Amino acid sequence: MKKTVVINVVGLSPACLTLDMPFLSQWADTARMASIIPVLPAVTCSAQATYLTGKYPHEHGIVANGWYFRDEAEVKFWKQSNKLIQSPKIWDKARDLYPSFTCANMFWWYNMYSAADYSVTPRPNYLADGRKIPDCYSHPADLRDRLQKALGTFPLFNFWGPNTSIKSSRWIADASIMTDKIYDPTLTLIYLPHLDYNFQRHGHNHSSISKDLKEIDGVCKDLITYYEKKADAQVIILSEYAITPVHNPIHLNRILRKKGYIAIREERGLELLDAGESRAFAVADHQIAHIYIENPQDIPAVKELLASVEGVEMVLDEAGKEKYHLNHERSGELIAVANKDSWFTYYFWLEDKKAPDYARMVDIHKKPGYDPVEMFLNPAIKFPMLTIGSKLLRKKLGFRMVMDVIPLDASLVKGSHGRITQDSHERPLIISRQKQLLPKDTIEPTEVFDLILAHLQGV
Repeated sequence: MKKTVVINVVGLSPACLTLDMPFLSQWADTARMASIIPVLPAVTCSAQATYLTGKYPHEHGIVANGWYFRDEAEVKFWKQSNKLIQSPKIWDKARDLYPSFTCANMFWWYNMYSAADYSVTPRPNYLADGRKIPDCYSHPADLRDRLQKALGTFPLFNFWGPNTSIKSSRWIADASIMTDKIYDPTLTLIYLPHLDYNFQRHGHNHSSISKDLKEIDGVCKDLITYYEKKADAQVIILSEYAITPVHNPIHLNRILRKKGYIAIREERGLELLDAGESRAFAVADHQIAHIYIENPQDIPAVKELLASVEGVEMVLDEAGKEKYHLNHERSGELIAVANKDSWFTYYFWLEDKKAPDYARMVDIHKKPGYDPVEMFLNPAIKFPMLTIGSKLLRKKLGFRMVMDVIPLDASLVKGSHGRITQDSHERPLIISRQKQLLPKDTIEPTEVFDLILAHLQGV
């Protein structure tokens, strides 16, 4: 088999290459590029699972970044066990063909407890006193210690939240090179999230975007230069989705609540979504939302209600879910898809004073939906660095505290993804110097699996 490296540059589109990415655009000129028709939903977990299995969500089961676990009556996002993917992965297929094959999974999602030989993924420590300590998980276990001894602790707070920066992608790149030097895997999968941040925060025309493009271009340069020269590897550049401008947040759960479908539990004067008691509720994930409906008789009325909401492009019923390969038991009874200018929030409260405590925090596991507002500091805080510093000091001294620095203003978000974009310049891409393996200008997302395997086989 031929050594292959797949670098997943999140948010990279053909349009990006025409801007401030001198190395990658020059490298792409020596290669061949194809547009990938996005999977629906075009979100991290669904896209990656499709690439790694060659199957659509109705087979591999990853219908979003999170969904309603009906047997537990809980919404869960960003779970990490690879056992949630219900189809064989690329490393399973490759190892069947070549027993000597090895794979390193560097931060692609559903990273834990897979059959990949080497893996690293974010995994903070949640201490009994309420503190969240940056850390990562690895297999083998001592790889984490070796990486963090050489590179420092994984910069978790630069990976997500208001303090996101190039530091996390740089750490992942350096860890990937170090892992290659230790183990020399046949296939390495690398996840670089940097473009995800300001594209969602500010959209495409903000002054920060040029800097972001140059920063991730530099990381790609270091990786490609290392692998092509020192490791003599074939490099594939790809992305999961392109982020497009949005201006219209849609609060589906508030709409459902006003019609009496949602059940709320009040604790300490704050409101919580009671999914198990709700007749219908939305699990929002960027530009798609799964609508879980307890009584089948309510489905037609809920569909009619959602279809009438400005910014909702379509509402998928059973026939629609089958058309878009989302007819899986984890999917909602209905699936709402936003139009190009819109996205869905998880917000269910009607008064901000009654919003749950987690709403004002970075808390990806408690929120019953995805929340891009976590990337912003509350503009109402006059001295944010002083406020955060004092909270961190209290935490280090052992006092319990709440890092309530996130605003509740969804209008701050200027970029999103999830729907199937029609413009090829706003779609994910795949680039390879093995031009003969990319005979088409446009490929299905399931074909990424075949292309990776073809690179490994050298066909």
